[in-house]
Amino acid sequence: MKIVVTGATGNVGTRVVEALAADPRVSEIVGLARRRPDWSPPKTRWVAADVVSADLETHFAGAAAVIHLAWLIQPARDERATYAVNVDGSRRVFRAAAAAGAGALVHASSVGAYSPGPKDRATDESWPTNGIPTSFYSRHKAEAERALDEVEVANPRLRVVRLRPGVVGQRDAGTEIRRLFLGPFLPSALVRPGLVRVVPDTPNLRIQVVHAADCAEAYRLAALSEVARGAYNVAADPVLDPDVLARVLGARKVPVPARVLRAAASLTYRARLQPTPPGWLDLGLGVPIMSTERIRSELGWSPAHPATDVLLELMAGMRESAGRPTPPLDPATSGPLRVRELLTGVGRRNP
Repeated sequence: MKIVVTGATGNVGTRVVEALAADPRVSEIVGLARRRPDWSPPKTRWVAADVVSADLETHFAGAAAVIHLAWLIQPARDERATYAVNVDGSRRVFRAAAAAGAGALVHASSVGAYSPGPKDRATDESWPTNGIPTSFYSRHKAEAERALDEVEVANPRLRVVRLRPGVVGQRDAGTEIRRLFLGPFLPSALVRPGLVRVVPDTPNLRIQVVHAADCAEAYRLAALSEVARGAYNVAADPVLDPDVLARVLGARKVPVPARVLRAAASLTYRARLQPTPPGWLDLGLGVPIMSTERIRSELGWSPAHPATDVLLELMAGMRESAGRPTPPLDPATSGPLRVRELLTGVGRRNP
């Protein structure tokens, strides 16, 4: 059985490749990425291909499933570049998978695709997916789902699955996530429980996370299980709210209005002190809490890592400059003294 994975060298992609390689039903994995990695997992053949311009149908031919993970978070200051990959590139992947006769298409959507929703109860996959208007990431995830709808309707024989995970973390993504979201000026040594003194006690600050290995297992199940169809939420318990964060980090809660947090995010972003636009805060405060009942009951998925452990592991990875020998995860991407990050304009272009 041949499985093709786009974006196979990133935080989730590396774990998906490992999960597929361990499954005896999988005979070949074709890993598509813009840059070939210095990594040779079993059963895997690497192909340098950009979803924006490559002849995808040729690579997808004979695939039992195509797992689409390729996505750009940076450069946040150039939405034409991110849109070209996230929306136009996704549309090309969907159409090519259908044209190549793939058995299944599994798309990496996100909690970010959801419209604003409740934080006091869990919602299922029927919640509207119109995104958070002020977040480019959310708008792109919502538009990609609309493109997937079109391909699904036009190709009823294609088994289509969309996973909507929360924030995905692991130790090996520590350097990448710090680089993408926090930028070059955060001292790594400070990313440690006990040194984080304050947690903002902000209304609606409730976040769901999942370990990359658990997320990869969800993708394996979605790709290989014939009963998997439609949308599945993917997240671990507990929900990370101010009470949980304060307990785990040994910090104290301080009431902070959302408008104050947003003003700080906007100011530091405009000053190029960090690469994350304030729309990410709007997304975190706006999207609903997801129920994972469907994926647990239908596919038998269950996370091995509690959300609190994922947070602590990710923090350790940031502190220790952890990574893997793939271009997105390689700590060398930051350069000595993070000079390569500075040369990007802190969110203006990719390193």
